[in-house]
Amino acid sequence: MNSITITNDGSVICNGKKAEDEILLYLSYKVELEEGFTLRSYFRMIQQYPVLEKLNPFFSSFIQQYRTSPETGSSSGCVDFLELSKTVEMIGYPGSPRLEVYTAFRGITGKEITEIKFFQIQTLLNIPVRLGNLKHVIFGDKVDVFEFDTFYNLFEFIDGIAWELSFHGAPAKCEIRR
Repeated sequence: MNSITITNDGSVICNGKKAEDEILLYLSYKVELEEGFTLRSYFRMIQQYPVLEKLNPFFSSFIQQYRTSPETGSSSGCVDFLELSKTVEMIGYPGSPRLEVYTAFRGITGKEITEIKFFQIQTLLNIPVRLGNLKHVIFGDKVDVFEFDTFYNLFEFIDGIAWELSFHGAPAKCEIRR
């Protein structure tokens, strides 16, 4: 499988070379993150490759918040790292089963999941981002949960984070109580 590395400055590297204008060619490539990659690095990538902004209608708002944030000092203090994860849920088995597949982008504190939708984007920018496992959940007579190693392609990575951030919007004063 072809893979790319996204660096802390937002550059996409394939086979030792920086991707230039042809960034859309890499949407199906497996993503690896450089050590120390943060949410700020994610926005640097989007800013470096403006065509990626067209993948989500909320990017213009996100980029505006990113641009007005200070380079240092923005951290929620309540989250150890941010994790993109995949979940496959089999619901209604036995019987009339259905399958739901989705990604989630959440904060992790210790071993606990922390919802980040009430944090301002500015307070999450300097938090490390990691790629998590795939959870396979089977709902039926009992609930079974299995975890697997997985990979994320560039589109899943960009869209998975953008989807979660699109639910942000709590006023800054609401976050002060945290």
